[in-house]
Amino acid sequence: METIENKVLGILKKYTPNPDVWANFTPEFGLIKDLKINSARIVDIILDMEEDFQVNITDEDIEQIKCVKDIFEVIKSKTA
Repeated sequence: METIENKVLGILKKYTPNPDVWANFTPEFGLIKDLKINSARIVDIILDMEEDFQVNITDEDIEQIKCVKDIFEVIKSKTA
């Protein structure tokens, strides 16, 4: 069974313009600052996560997301 973290990272990697940023990845990486994902792609990422995890990610949830680790926590709270 694929873990939440692995599924989230798989989604993020699809939208990362430069795969080299993953070489030194930590869960504290910011989506825009570190992974260089633009805001339009973040919408696609949220939609993919809602579909893959069968959850509803609210605007309030999105406001809490500052780094990859925050995404893990939001998904875990929705699937628990």
